[in-house]
Amino acid sequence: MDKKTLKIALNIRLPEDGTLPGWVELIPAGDLVVGRDGRKWINPTPDQVVTAFDSNGADLPIDWEHATEKKAPQGEPAPAAGWIKEMEVRDGAIWGRIEWTDKGTDDVENKRYRYLSPVFVFTRQERRIVRLTSAGLTNQPNLHLTALNSESLISELLNQEETQIKEKGMDLLKAICQALGLTDGTTDEQALAKVKDLKGDLATAQNRAETPSLEKFVPRGDYDAVTTRATNAEQKLKEQETKTLGDEIDTAINQALTDGKITPASKDYHTAQCRTEGGLDRFKEFAKAAPAMAQDTDLKDKDLNQNKGSLTTEDKAVCQQLGIPEDEYLKSKKEIK
Repeated sequence: MDKKTLKIALNIRLPEDGTLPGWVELIPAGDLVVGRDGRKWINPTPDQVVTAFDSNGADLPIDWEHATEKKAPQGEPAPAAGWIKEMEVRDGAIWGRIEWTDKGTDDVENKRYRYLSPVFVFTRQERRIVRLTSAGLTNQPNLHLTALNSESLISELLNQEETQIKEKGMDLLKAICQALGLTDGTTDEQALAKVKDLKGDLATAQNRAETPSLEKFVPRGDYDAVTTRATNAEQKLKEQETKTLGDEIDTAINQALTDGKITPASKDYHTAQCRTEGGLDRFKEFAKAAPAMAQDTDLKDKDLNQNKGSLTTEDKAVCQQLGIPEDEYLKSKKEIK
């Protein structure tokens, strides 16, 4: 139940002969429902009331003297005299099929109770009937014909509703104050002023988010462009460094070949070693200190062919100059081939 709706009860006369009714009229036909005391409600859409019942998916209780509405909220027993199992619209009126309990059957058949009083929810402003919530057996009718107000119940329900609204309103205000960081004694005006301040802060934050300071933030497009240029420049620098190193290695290797410090057979090995970290500097030192070897290429090739699987004289000289184990050097030469 919210602040826009209230509950009220209607009374329906049960059969005079004590016959147990299977279907009863719950809300009379007509757009306007008028009580003996002048109260009025509108029921322009009875089909929606039935739809609300069907959507709820639960039977509505029939109790004694509206215990469901008055006693159950206090934790007191509210036994059922019957259950409303179905609803339908008949010529504009809302009817319900009742499944009675044994006690309810006994009270109706023996005329201990003569009226059935359904309770419905209606809107405060339009006073439009929204849905039914329960019904009670009663002996205090007060409506014209088959649908009459129970004044005592109306008064009690209204008082309960107003009390609940006030209590919920107080709880809500307290919760709002806590969320705003205000004390319990904060007035409505102070709370409203705080909300206005927060709205102002939010507007400022949104404006800053839409137009950030260029001193602290860079537009994404500019950032991406600068990042791309930097990446490209770095890549080009690496490529240039690699090319420069390759040129230096080629120069050093060719010079060593010309000076007879190494042979063509070991060129690939020395080239690979030069590409390792610090390898070019080590090769240059080796080339300076190594003695010149024979320049007869045919002799070198013959010597290499005669010593397949072993080191040549110049290979051994290389190992001695570089401090490399002969077996490791030999293994490297085989891998290069």
